[in-house]
Amino acid sequence: MTRGARGIRVGRVICTALLVLGMGGHVAAQTPAKRPSATKSAAQIDITPLKALGTKGAPITMEVFSDFQCPACRELYFQTVRPVIDNYVSAGKVYLIHRDNPLQQHPHSREAARYANAAARVRKMEKVVIALFDKQAAWTADGNIDGVVASALTPAEMNQVRKLVRSGTLDAGIDKDLALGTQFRVTQTPTTIITYKGQTYPVVGVVSYNMLKTFLEQLLKQ
Repeated sequence: MTRGARGIRVGRVICTALLVLGMGGHVAAQTPAKRPSATKSAAQIDITPLKALGTKGAPITMEVFSDFQCPACRELYFQTVRPVIDNYVSAGKVYLIHRDNPLQQHPHSREAARYANAAARVRKMEKVVIALFDKQAAWTADGNIDGVVASALTPAEMNQVRKLVRSGTLDAGIDKDLALGTQFRVTQTPTTIITYKGQTYPVVGVVSYNMLKTFLEQLLKQ
């Protein structure tokens, strides 16, 4: 589920971008948002590198603001994000960052984000992300997030994750992502912020891999 109408702007954003780029022009982009300042308390340690895949120095950064209980986010992840990981992140062209944007109308989404952030701290986030999206219908219905996450991790890893979830220190990182989303004017999930050469390009909703691939290739040719 998303805030407001789902993804109607996606095709327009990407198609307009491709049209302008194809004509040798430039996409109208946003100035990068000022990011929330880091603090030094244990609860607010920046775990962005642990929630990211790829090389930080990659020419393109993609920040996907996502809600684990959102069906459209699940669709984007399996339809588009996974191929981006396989073809662009692995090639050093894209630095991919997961950003938590749990929606208030989803009763289990923040708890799912806590488990994902805990998994990031033990460097197993991608396994947990896949499990949460793959079994989204099940834990959305019964709230058994712990069981879904446990199916993706070893008992030792799961013990670490449970301790972190119980510690009460994970909400600060989730709220930090939410604050960043507010500065990027994220109003629905999924929203992807693509940054290239100091300019940001917001992509709202679900976009196909082929369409996004065309856009990424056009950016890389500039």
